[in-house]
Amino acid sequence: MIKSYRGLLADDGQERIRLGTPNGKTGYRIVKFEVISTTPGATADESVVKIYKLEQTAVDATIDFSDSTLLGCGYWSGATSSGSPATMNIIFESEIFNQDIYITHKNASGATPGDTACNFYLELEQIKLNEVEALVSIVKNLRTEQ
Repeated sequence: MIKSYRGLLADDGQERIRLGTPNGKTGYRIVKFEVISTTPGATADESVVKIYKLEQTAVDATIDFSDSTLLGCGYWSGATSSGSPATMNIIFESEIFNQDIYITHKNASGATPGDTACNFYLELEQIKLNEVEALVSIVKNLRTEQ
């Protein structure tokens, strides 16, 4: 089963997607992730949207693939009136997780914080986990938090 989520993130915004279950036997994997500005073509936005396993204390535009809590990221560079084409780069893990995830947005164009927002669309494949798989996923999450 595929579950989809969409939303609007303010600059420096963070949203929690609730996925955790009492027994942890439902896992998820990212199958699609897309981002787009709220005003494509109107401004030269550069947005960085990231998906994390843990809530972030600060939102930034730095992409660090050595961060074990990072599940995926998207970069959107909007078209301007001069005709520059829009760009979207998306990279995500195929890792299975069974806890809540967090999506952050940071405008990297140097705009005044709060001036821009970004839409996201996320599809997660729902996977039935047996007891061992659920336990492994929970332990991985606990190890990541430390």
